[in-house]
Amino acid sequence: MRQNGTAIHGGKGTGMSERSSSESSGGRRPRRYRSDRMIGLSDGVFAFAITLLVLDLAVPTLTGADVVEKMLGAWPTYLAYVISFATIGAVWLAHSAITDHLDHTDSTFVRFNLLVLLLVSFMPYPTRFLSAFMGTQRPEQFAVSFYGVCVLILTAMLWGLWAYARREGLFDPEAPEEALTLFTQRMIPGLIGYVVLIVVGWFVPVVALIGYAVIAVYFIFPFRLRRLVKR
Repeated sequence: MRQNGTAIHGGKGTGMSERSSSESSGGRRPRRYRSDRMIGLSDGVFAFAITLLVLDLAVPTLTGADVVEKMLGAWPTYLAYVISFATIGAVWLAHSAITDHLDHTDSTFVRFNLLVLLLVSFMPYPTRFLSAFMGTQRPEQFAVSFYGVCVLILTAMLWGLWAYARREGLFDPEAPEEALTLFTQRMIPGLIGYVVLIVVGWFVPVVALIGYAVIAVYFIFPFRLRRLVKR
């Protein structure tokens, strides 16, 4: 009995010492999170942000020929809507490229993702700001550059989310390396382009607006198809 008791006691002591040494040495594994709920929330925020953009497209209250004139005079609103729709759509595609390759997530990634969603849900504000002051000289320059700063921060946060997931090994081990590398190849030129266009916006706002639209198309365009066409 004593031997059994000693054996039992020794077994418990070993387990406790192993657990305590593991915890003291920092060997506790970080908690893993399922990604399905996070992806569902993310898609909902993207859909909500895109839906809010259309609320700025007001219907003219005049009649006759004045209606056409009023609609044509609202071109800044239409232009801002198209640019922001394309931009948010491009960000959603990039975000989907991240989540599609995830094996699991951790607490830091989930909170990092919330910051990205915060910026996505904020995008209707600089869009409205852009449509309100476009064509008014000095305010237009600020509005165009302010819009670029918002998109730059959003894109940089998205790239940071990708970099964190890759550094922490959150991606599926079977994910193709080509797909992981292609994301960086897309993002870096876009980030540089936004920095340049923010400066250009202070001098030639129209050129900056065209540049924002071009970058959005650059993110959306299927690169692999383009490479096949070149071949």
